[in-house]
Amino acid sequence: MDIPQLGVRIPSAQLRRFWTMLAHSHGQLWNGSKIAGSLGLSAPNVRHYLDLLEDTFVVRQVQPFHANLKKRLIKSPKVYVRDSGLVHALLRIRSLDDLQGHPSLGASWEGFVMEQIAGLLAGISDIFFFRTSAGAEIDLLFLDSRNRPVAIEVKYSLSPGVTKGFWSAYEDLSCQAGFVIYPGDEMFPLGRNVFALPIRDLEKEMIRAAQA
Repeated sequence: MDIPQLGVRIPSAQLRRFWTMLAHSHGQLWNGSKIAGSLGLSAPNVRHYLDLLEDTFVVRQVQPFHANLKKRLIKSPKVYVRDSGLVHALLRIRSLDDLQGHPSLGASWEGFVMEQIAGLLAGISDIFFFRTSAGAEIDLLFLDSRNRPVAIEVKYSLSPGVTKGFWSAYEDLSCQAGFVIYPGDEMFPLGRNVFALPIRDLEKEMIRAAQA
């Protein structure tokens, strides 16, 4: 991709740093001021660059879900580089062994799962995340056919569980169903209509949940 043709007029070395910072921010809340300060640019300029990359389908910004709750909600989007291979290249992850030992393993898995779900639900429902300043959090949620939230957690573990913060958010939003996507083989209940779900069953269960 020829980034300068998109209006991003910064030196190549600085652009490389921008890409690398995006990779390190993969799956995290967007902190434009921090990135702008590191690059010596203004926050609006950096935000413009991020929006350009989203418009060209390189980056995905997942917006927070706004609910009418008497709680302080996080308002910044979460940022994902859509191509897992690009994330790994920018982080100098060259093999599966490198990935397994890298601190970004969980974020890489989350981004991969996030992109699969976004593709499955395209034209059916937008995707969001939910987080309060008190620590209630859901990695991803979408609305079913009756506008009821479906909660998704992403765990790179063969024995996945959920946190107190997840259950708090699940109750706050009156979610009707939830899934924990993990790299195992069996679907099993975790309680309150929440199930651990192997990624191989993702398409079937996501479409079913969206159409409920």
